[in-house]
Amino acid sequence: MTDRTSLQTALIHNDYRAPDGFSALPQAIHHASTVLFKDVASMRSRNWQDKNAYTYGLHGTPTTFTLEARLAAIEDGKHCVLAPSGLAAIALVDFAFLKSGDDVLIPDNVYNPNRELANWLQQDFGITARYYDPLIGSGIAGLIQPNTRLIWTEAPGSVSMEVPDLPAICQAAHAKGVLVALDNTWAAGLALRGFELGVDIIMQALTKYQSGGSDVLMGAVITQDKALNQRLETAHMRLGFGVAADDVYLVLRSLPTMKLRFEAHDAAARTVAAWLQARPEIAAVLHPALPECPGHAIWQRDFSGAGGLFSVVFDPRYSEAQTDRFVDSLQLFKIGFSWGGVHSLAVPYRMQHMRSNWPHQGQLVRLNIGLEDPQDLIADIEQAFKAMQA
Repeated sequence: MTDRTSLQTALIHNDYRAPDGFSALPQAIHHASTVLFKDVASMRSRNWQDKNAYTYGLHGTPTTFTLEARLAAIEDGKHCVLAPSGLAAIALVDFAFLKSGDDVLIPDNVYNPNRELANWLQQDFGITARYYDPLIGSGIAGLIQPNTRLIWTEAPGSVSMEVPDLPAICQAAHAKGVLVALDNTWAAGLALRGFELGVDIIMQALTKYQSGGSDVLMGAVITQDKALNQRLETAHMRLGFGVAADDVYLVLRSLPTMKLRFEAHDAAARTVAAWLQARPEIAAVLHPALPECPGHAIWQRDFSGAGGLFSVVFDPRYSEAQTDRFVDSLQLFKIGFSWGGVHSLAVPYRMQHMRSNWPHQGQLVRLNIGLEDPQDLIADIEQAFKAMQA
């Protein structure tokens, strides 16, 4: 600035620059839509797909690049793209790899918004969506058509908890040149090594354990292959998906404690699930670590942990009104979707509207076991059982 610069201009264009050398433990939050270039040549030489330079806030800042790198490292991936929610990450995969005339195979126990998105793609975009038994394993080879481009997997299903045979599905898919995408949200990249089992694309909802505070919406898509990542980056840019730097910071702040929290959720959930197994009100406990859960042997082979999410099926003698009363009577458990936060949650599901061949007659309630004392949660469930039958 010069002595003749007006005060108004000086308020906007200031010469001060903070000294170099500042260091602190938290990741800095870089807010930006506009990214500045030192000259025109620099602007013209930059590629928005190049993570070694910055072009526009939508394509990343040091804050988002840091989270992407850390998430990729957790999954043993090489590339990561952030999206504004878990569902947005699912949509990113679909729009990157599917076009009109293509076919996608989806497990019948899939996260329901994924199903609704697939049905929309089928209705309005000319993409065929077909649903398969999540326990089909190598039998999926018989469902693959010449126009099948993508197979979704979810391990386990986020409500009914079946555990798929990922290596068998991947082997059958790759034999016919089909990509396999895994929703690895349940295991958070900690308890299941998807790339080691053969999947091509890993999607996560960072809303869960990565955030841990029930206050962030975000998703991620992780790959090892550069060509797959370039297609994802292109779809990401075309769709205009962006994430807020403050939300990214919250996830970065939570990542160092994620493994500790995940293990605490796991231990508490197994305690509550084991107690529920002996209760006469419950017909089945759908927890992958328990033998009665479909795909339990696969879980033992492929997983190293279980987290805090599982479901229970009530004895058929209890009506929907009674199980709703059970959920309403819970005091420590709150009613709400999602999981991975410190608070325990309970949600009843009408499985006959979500699954084509649901084998149970009783009502299902999904439980997220938070970080409360598990004995307090057991006492809460016990008093809700009594209220249900009053």
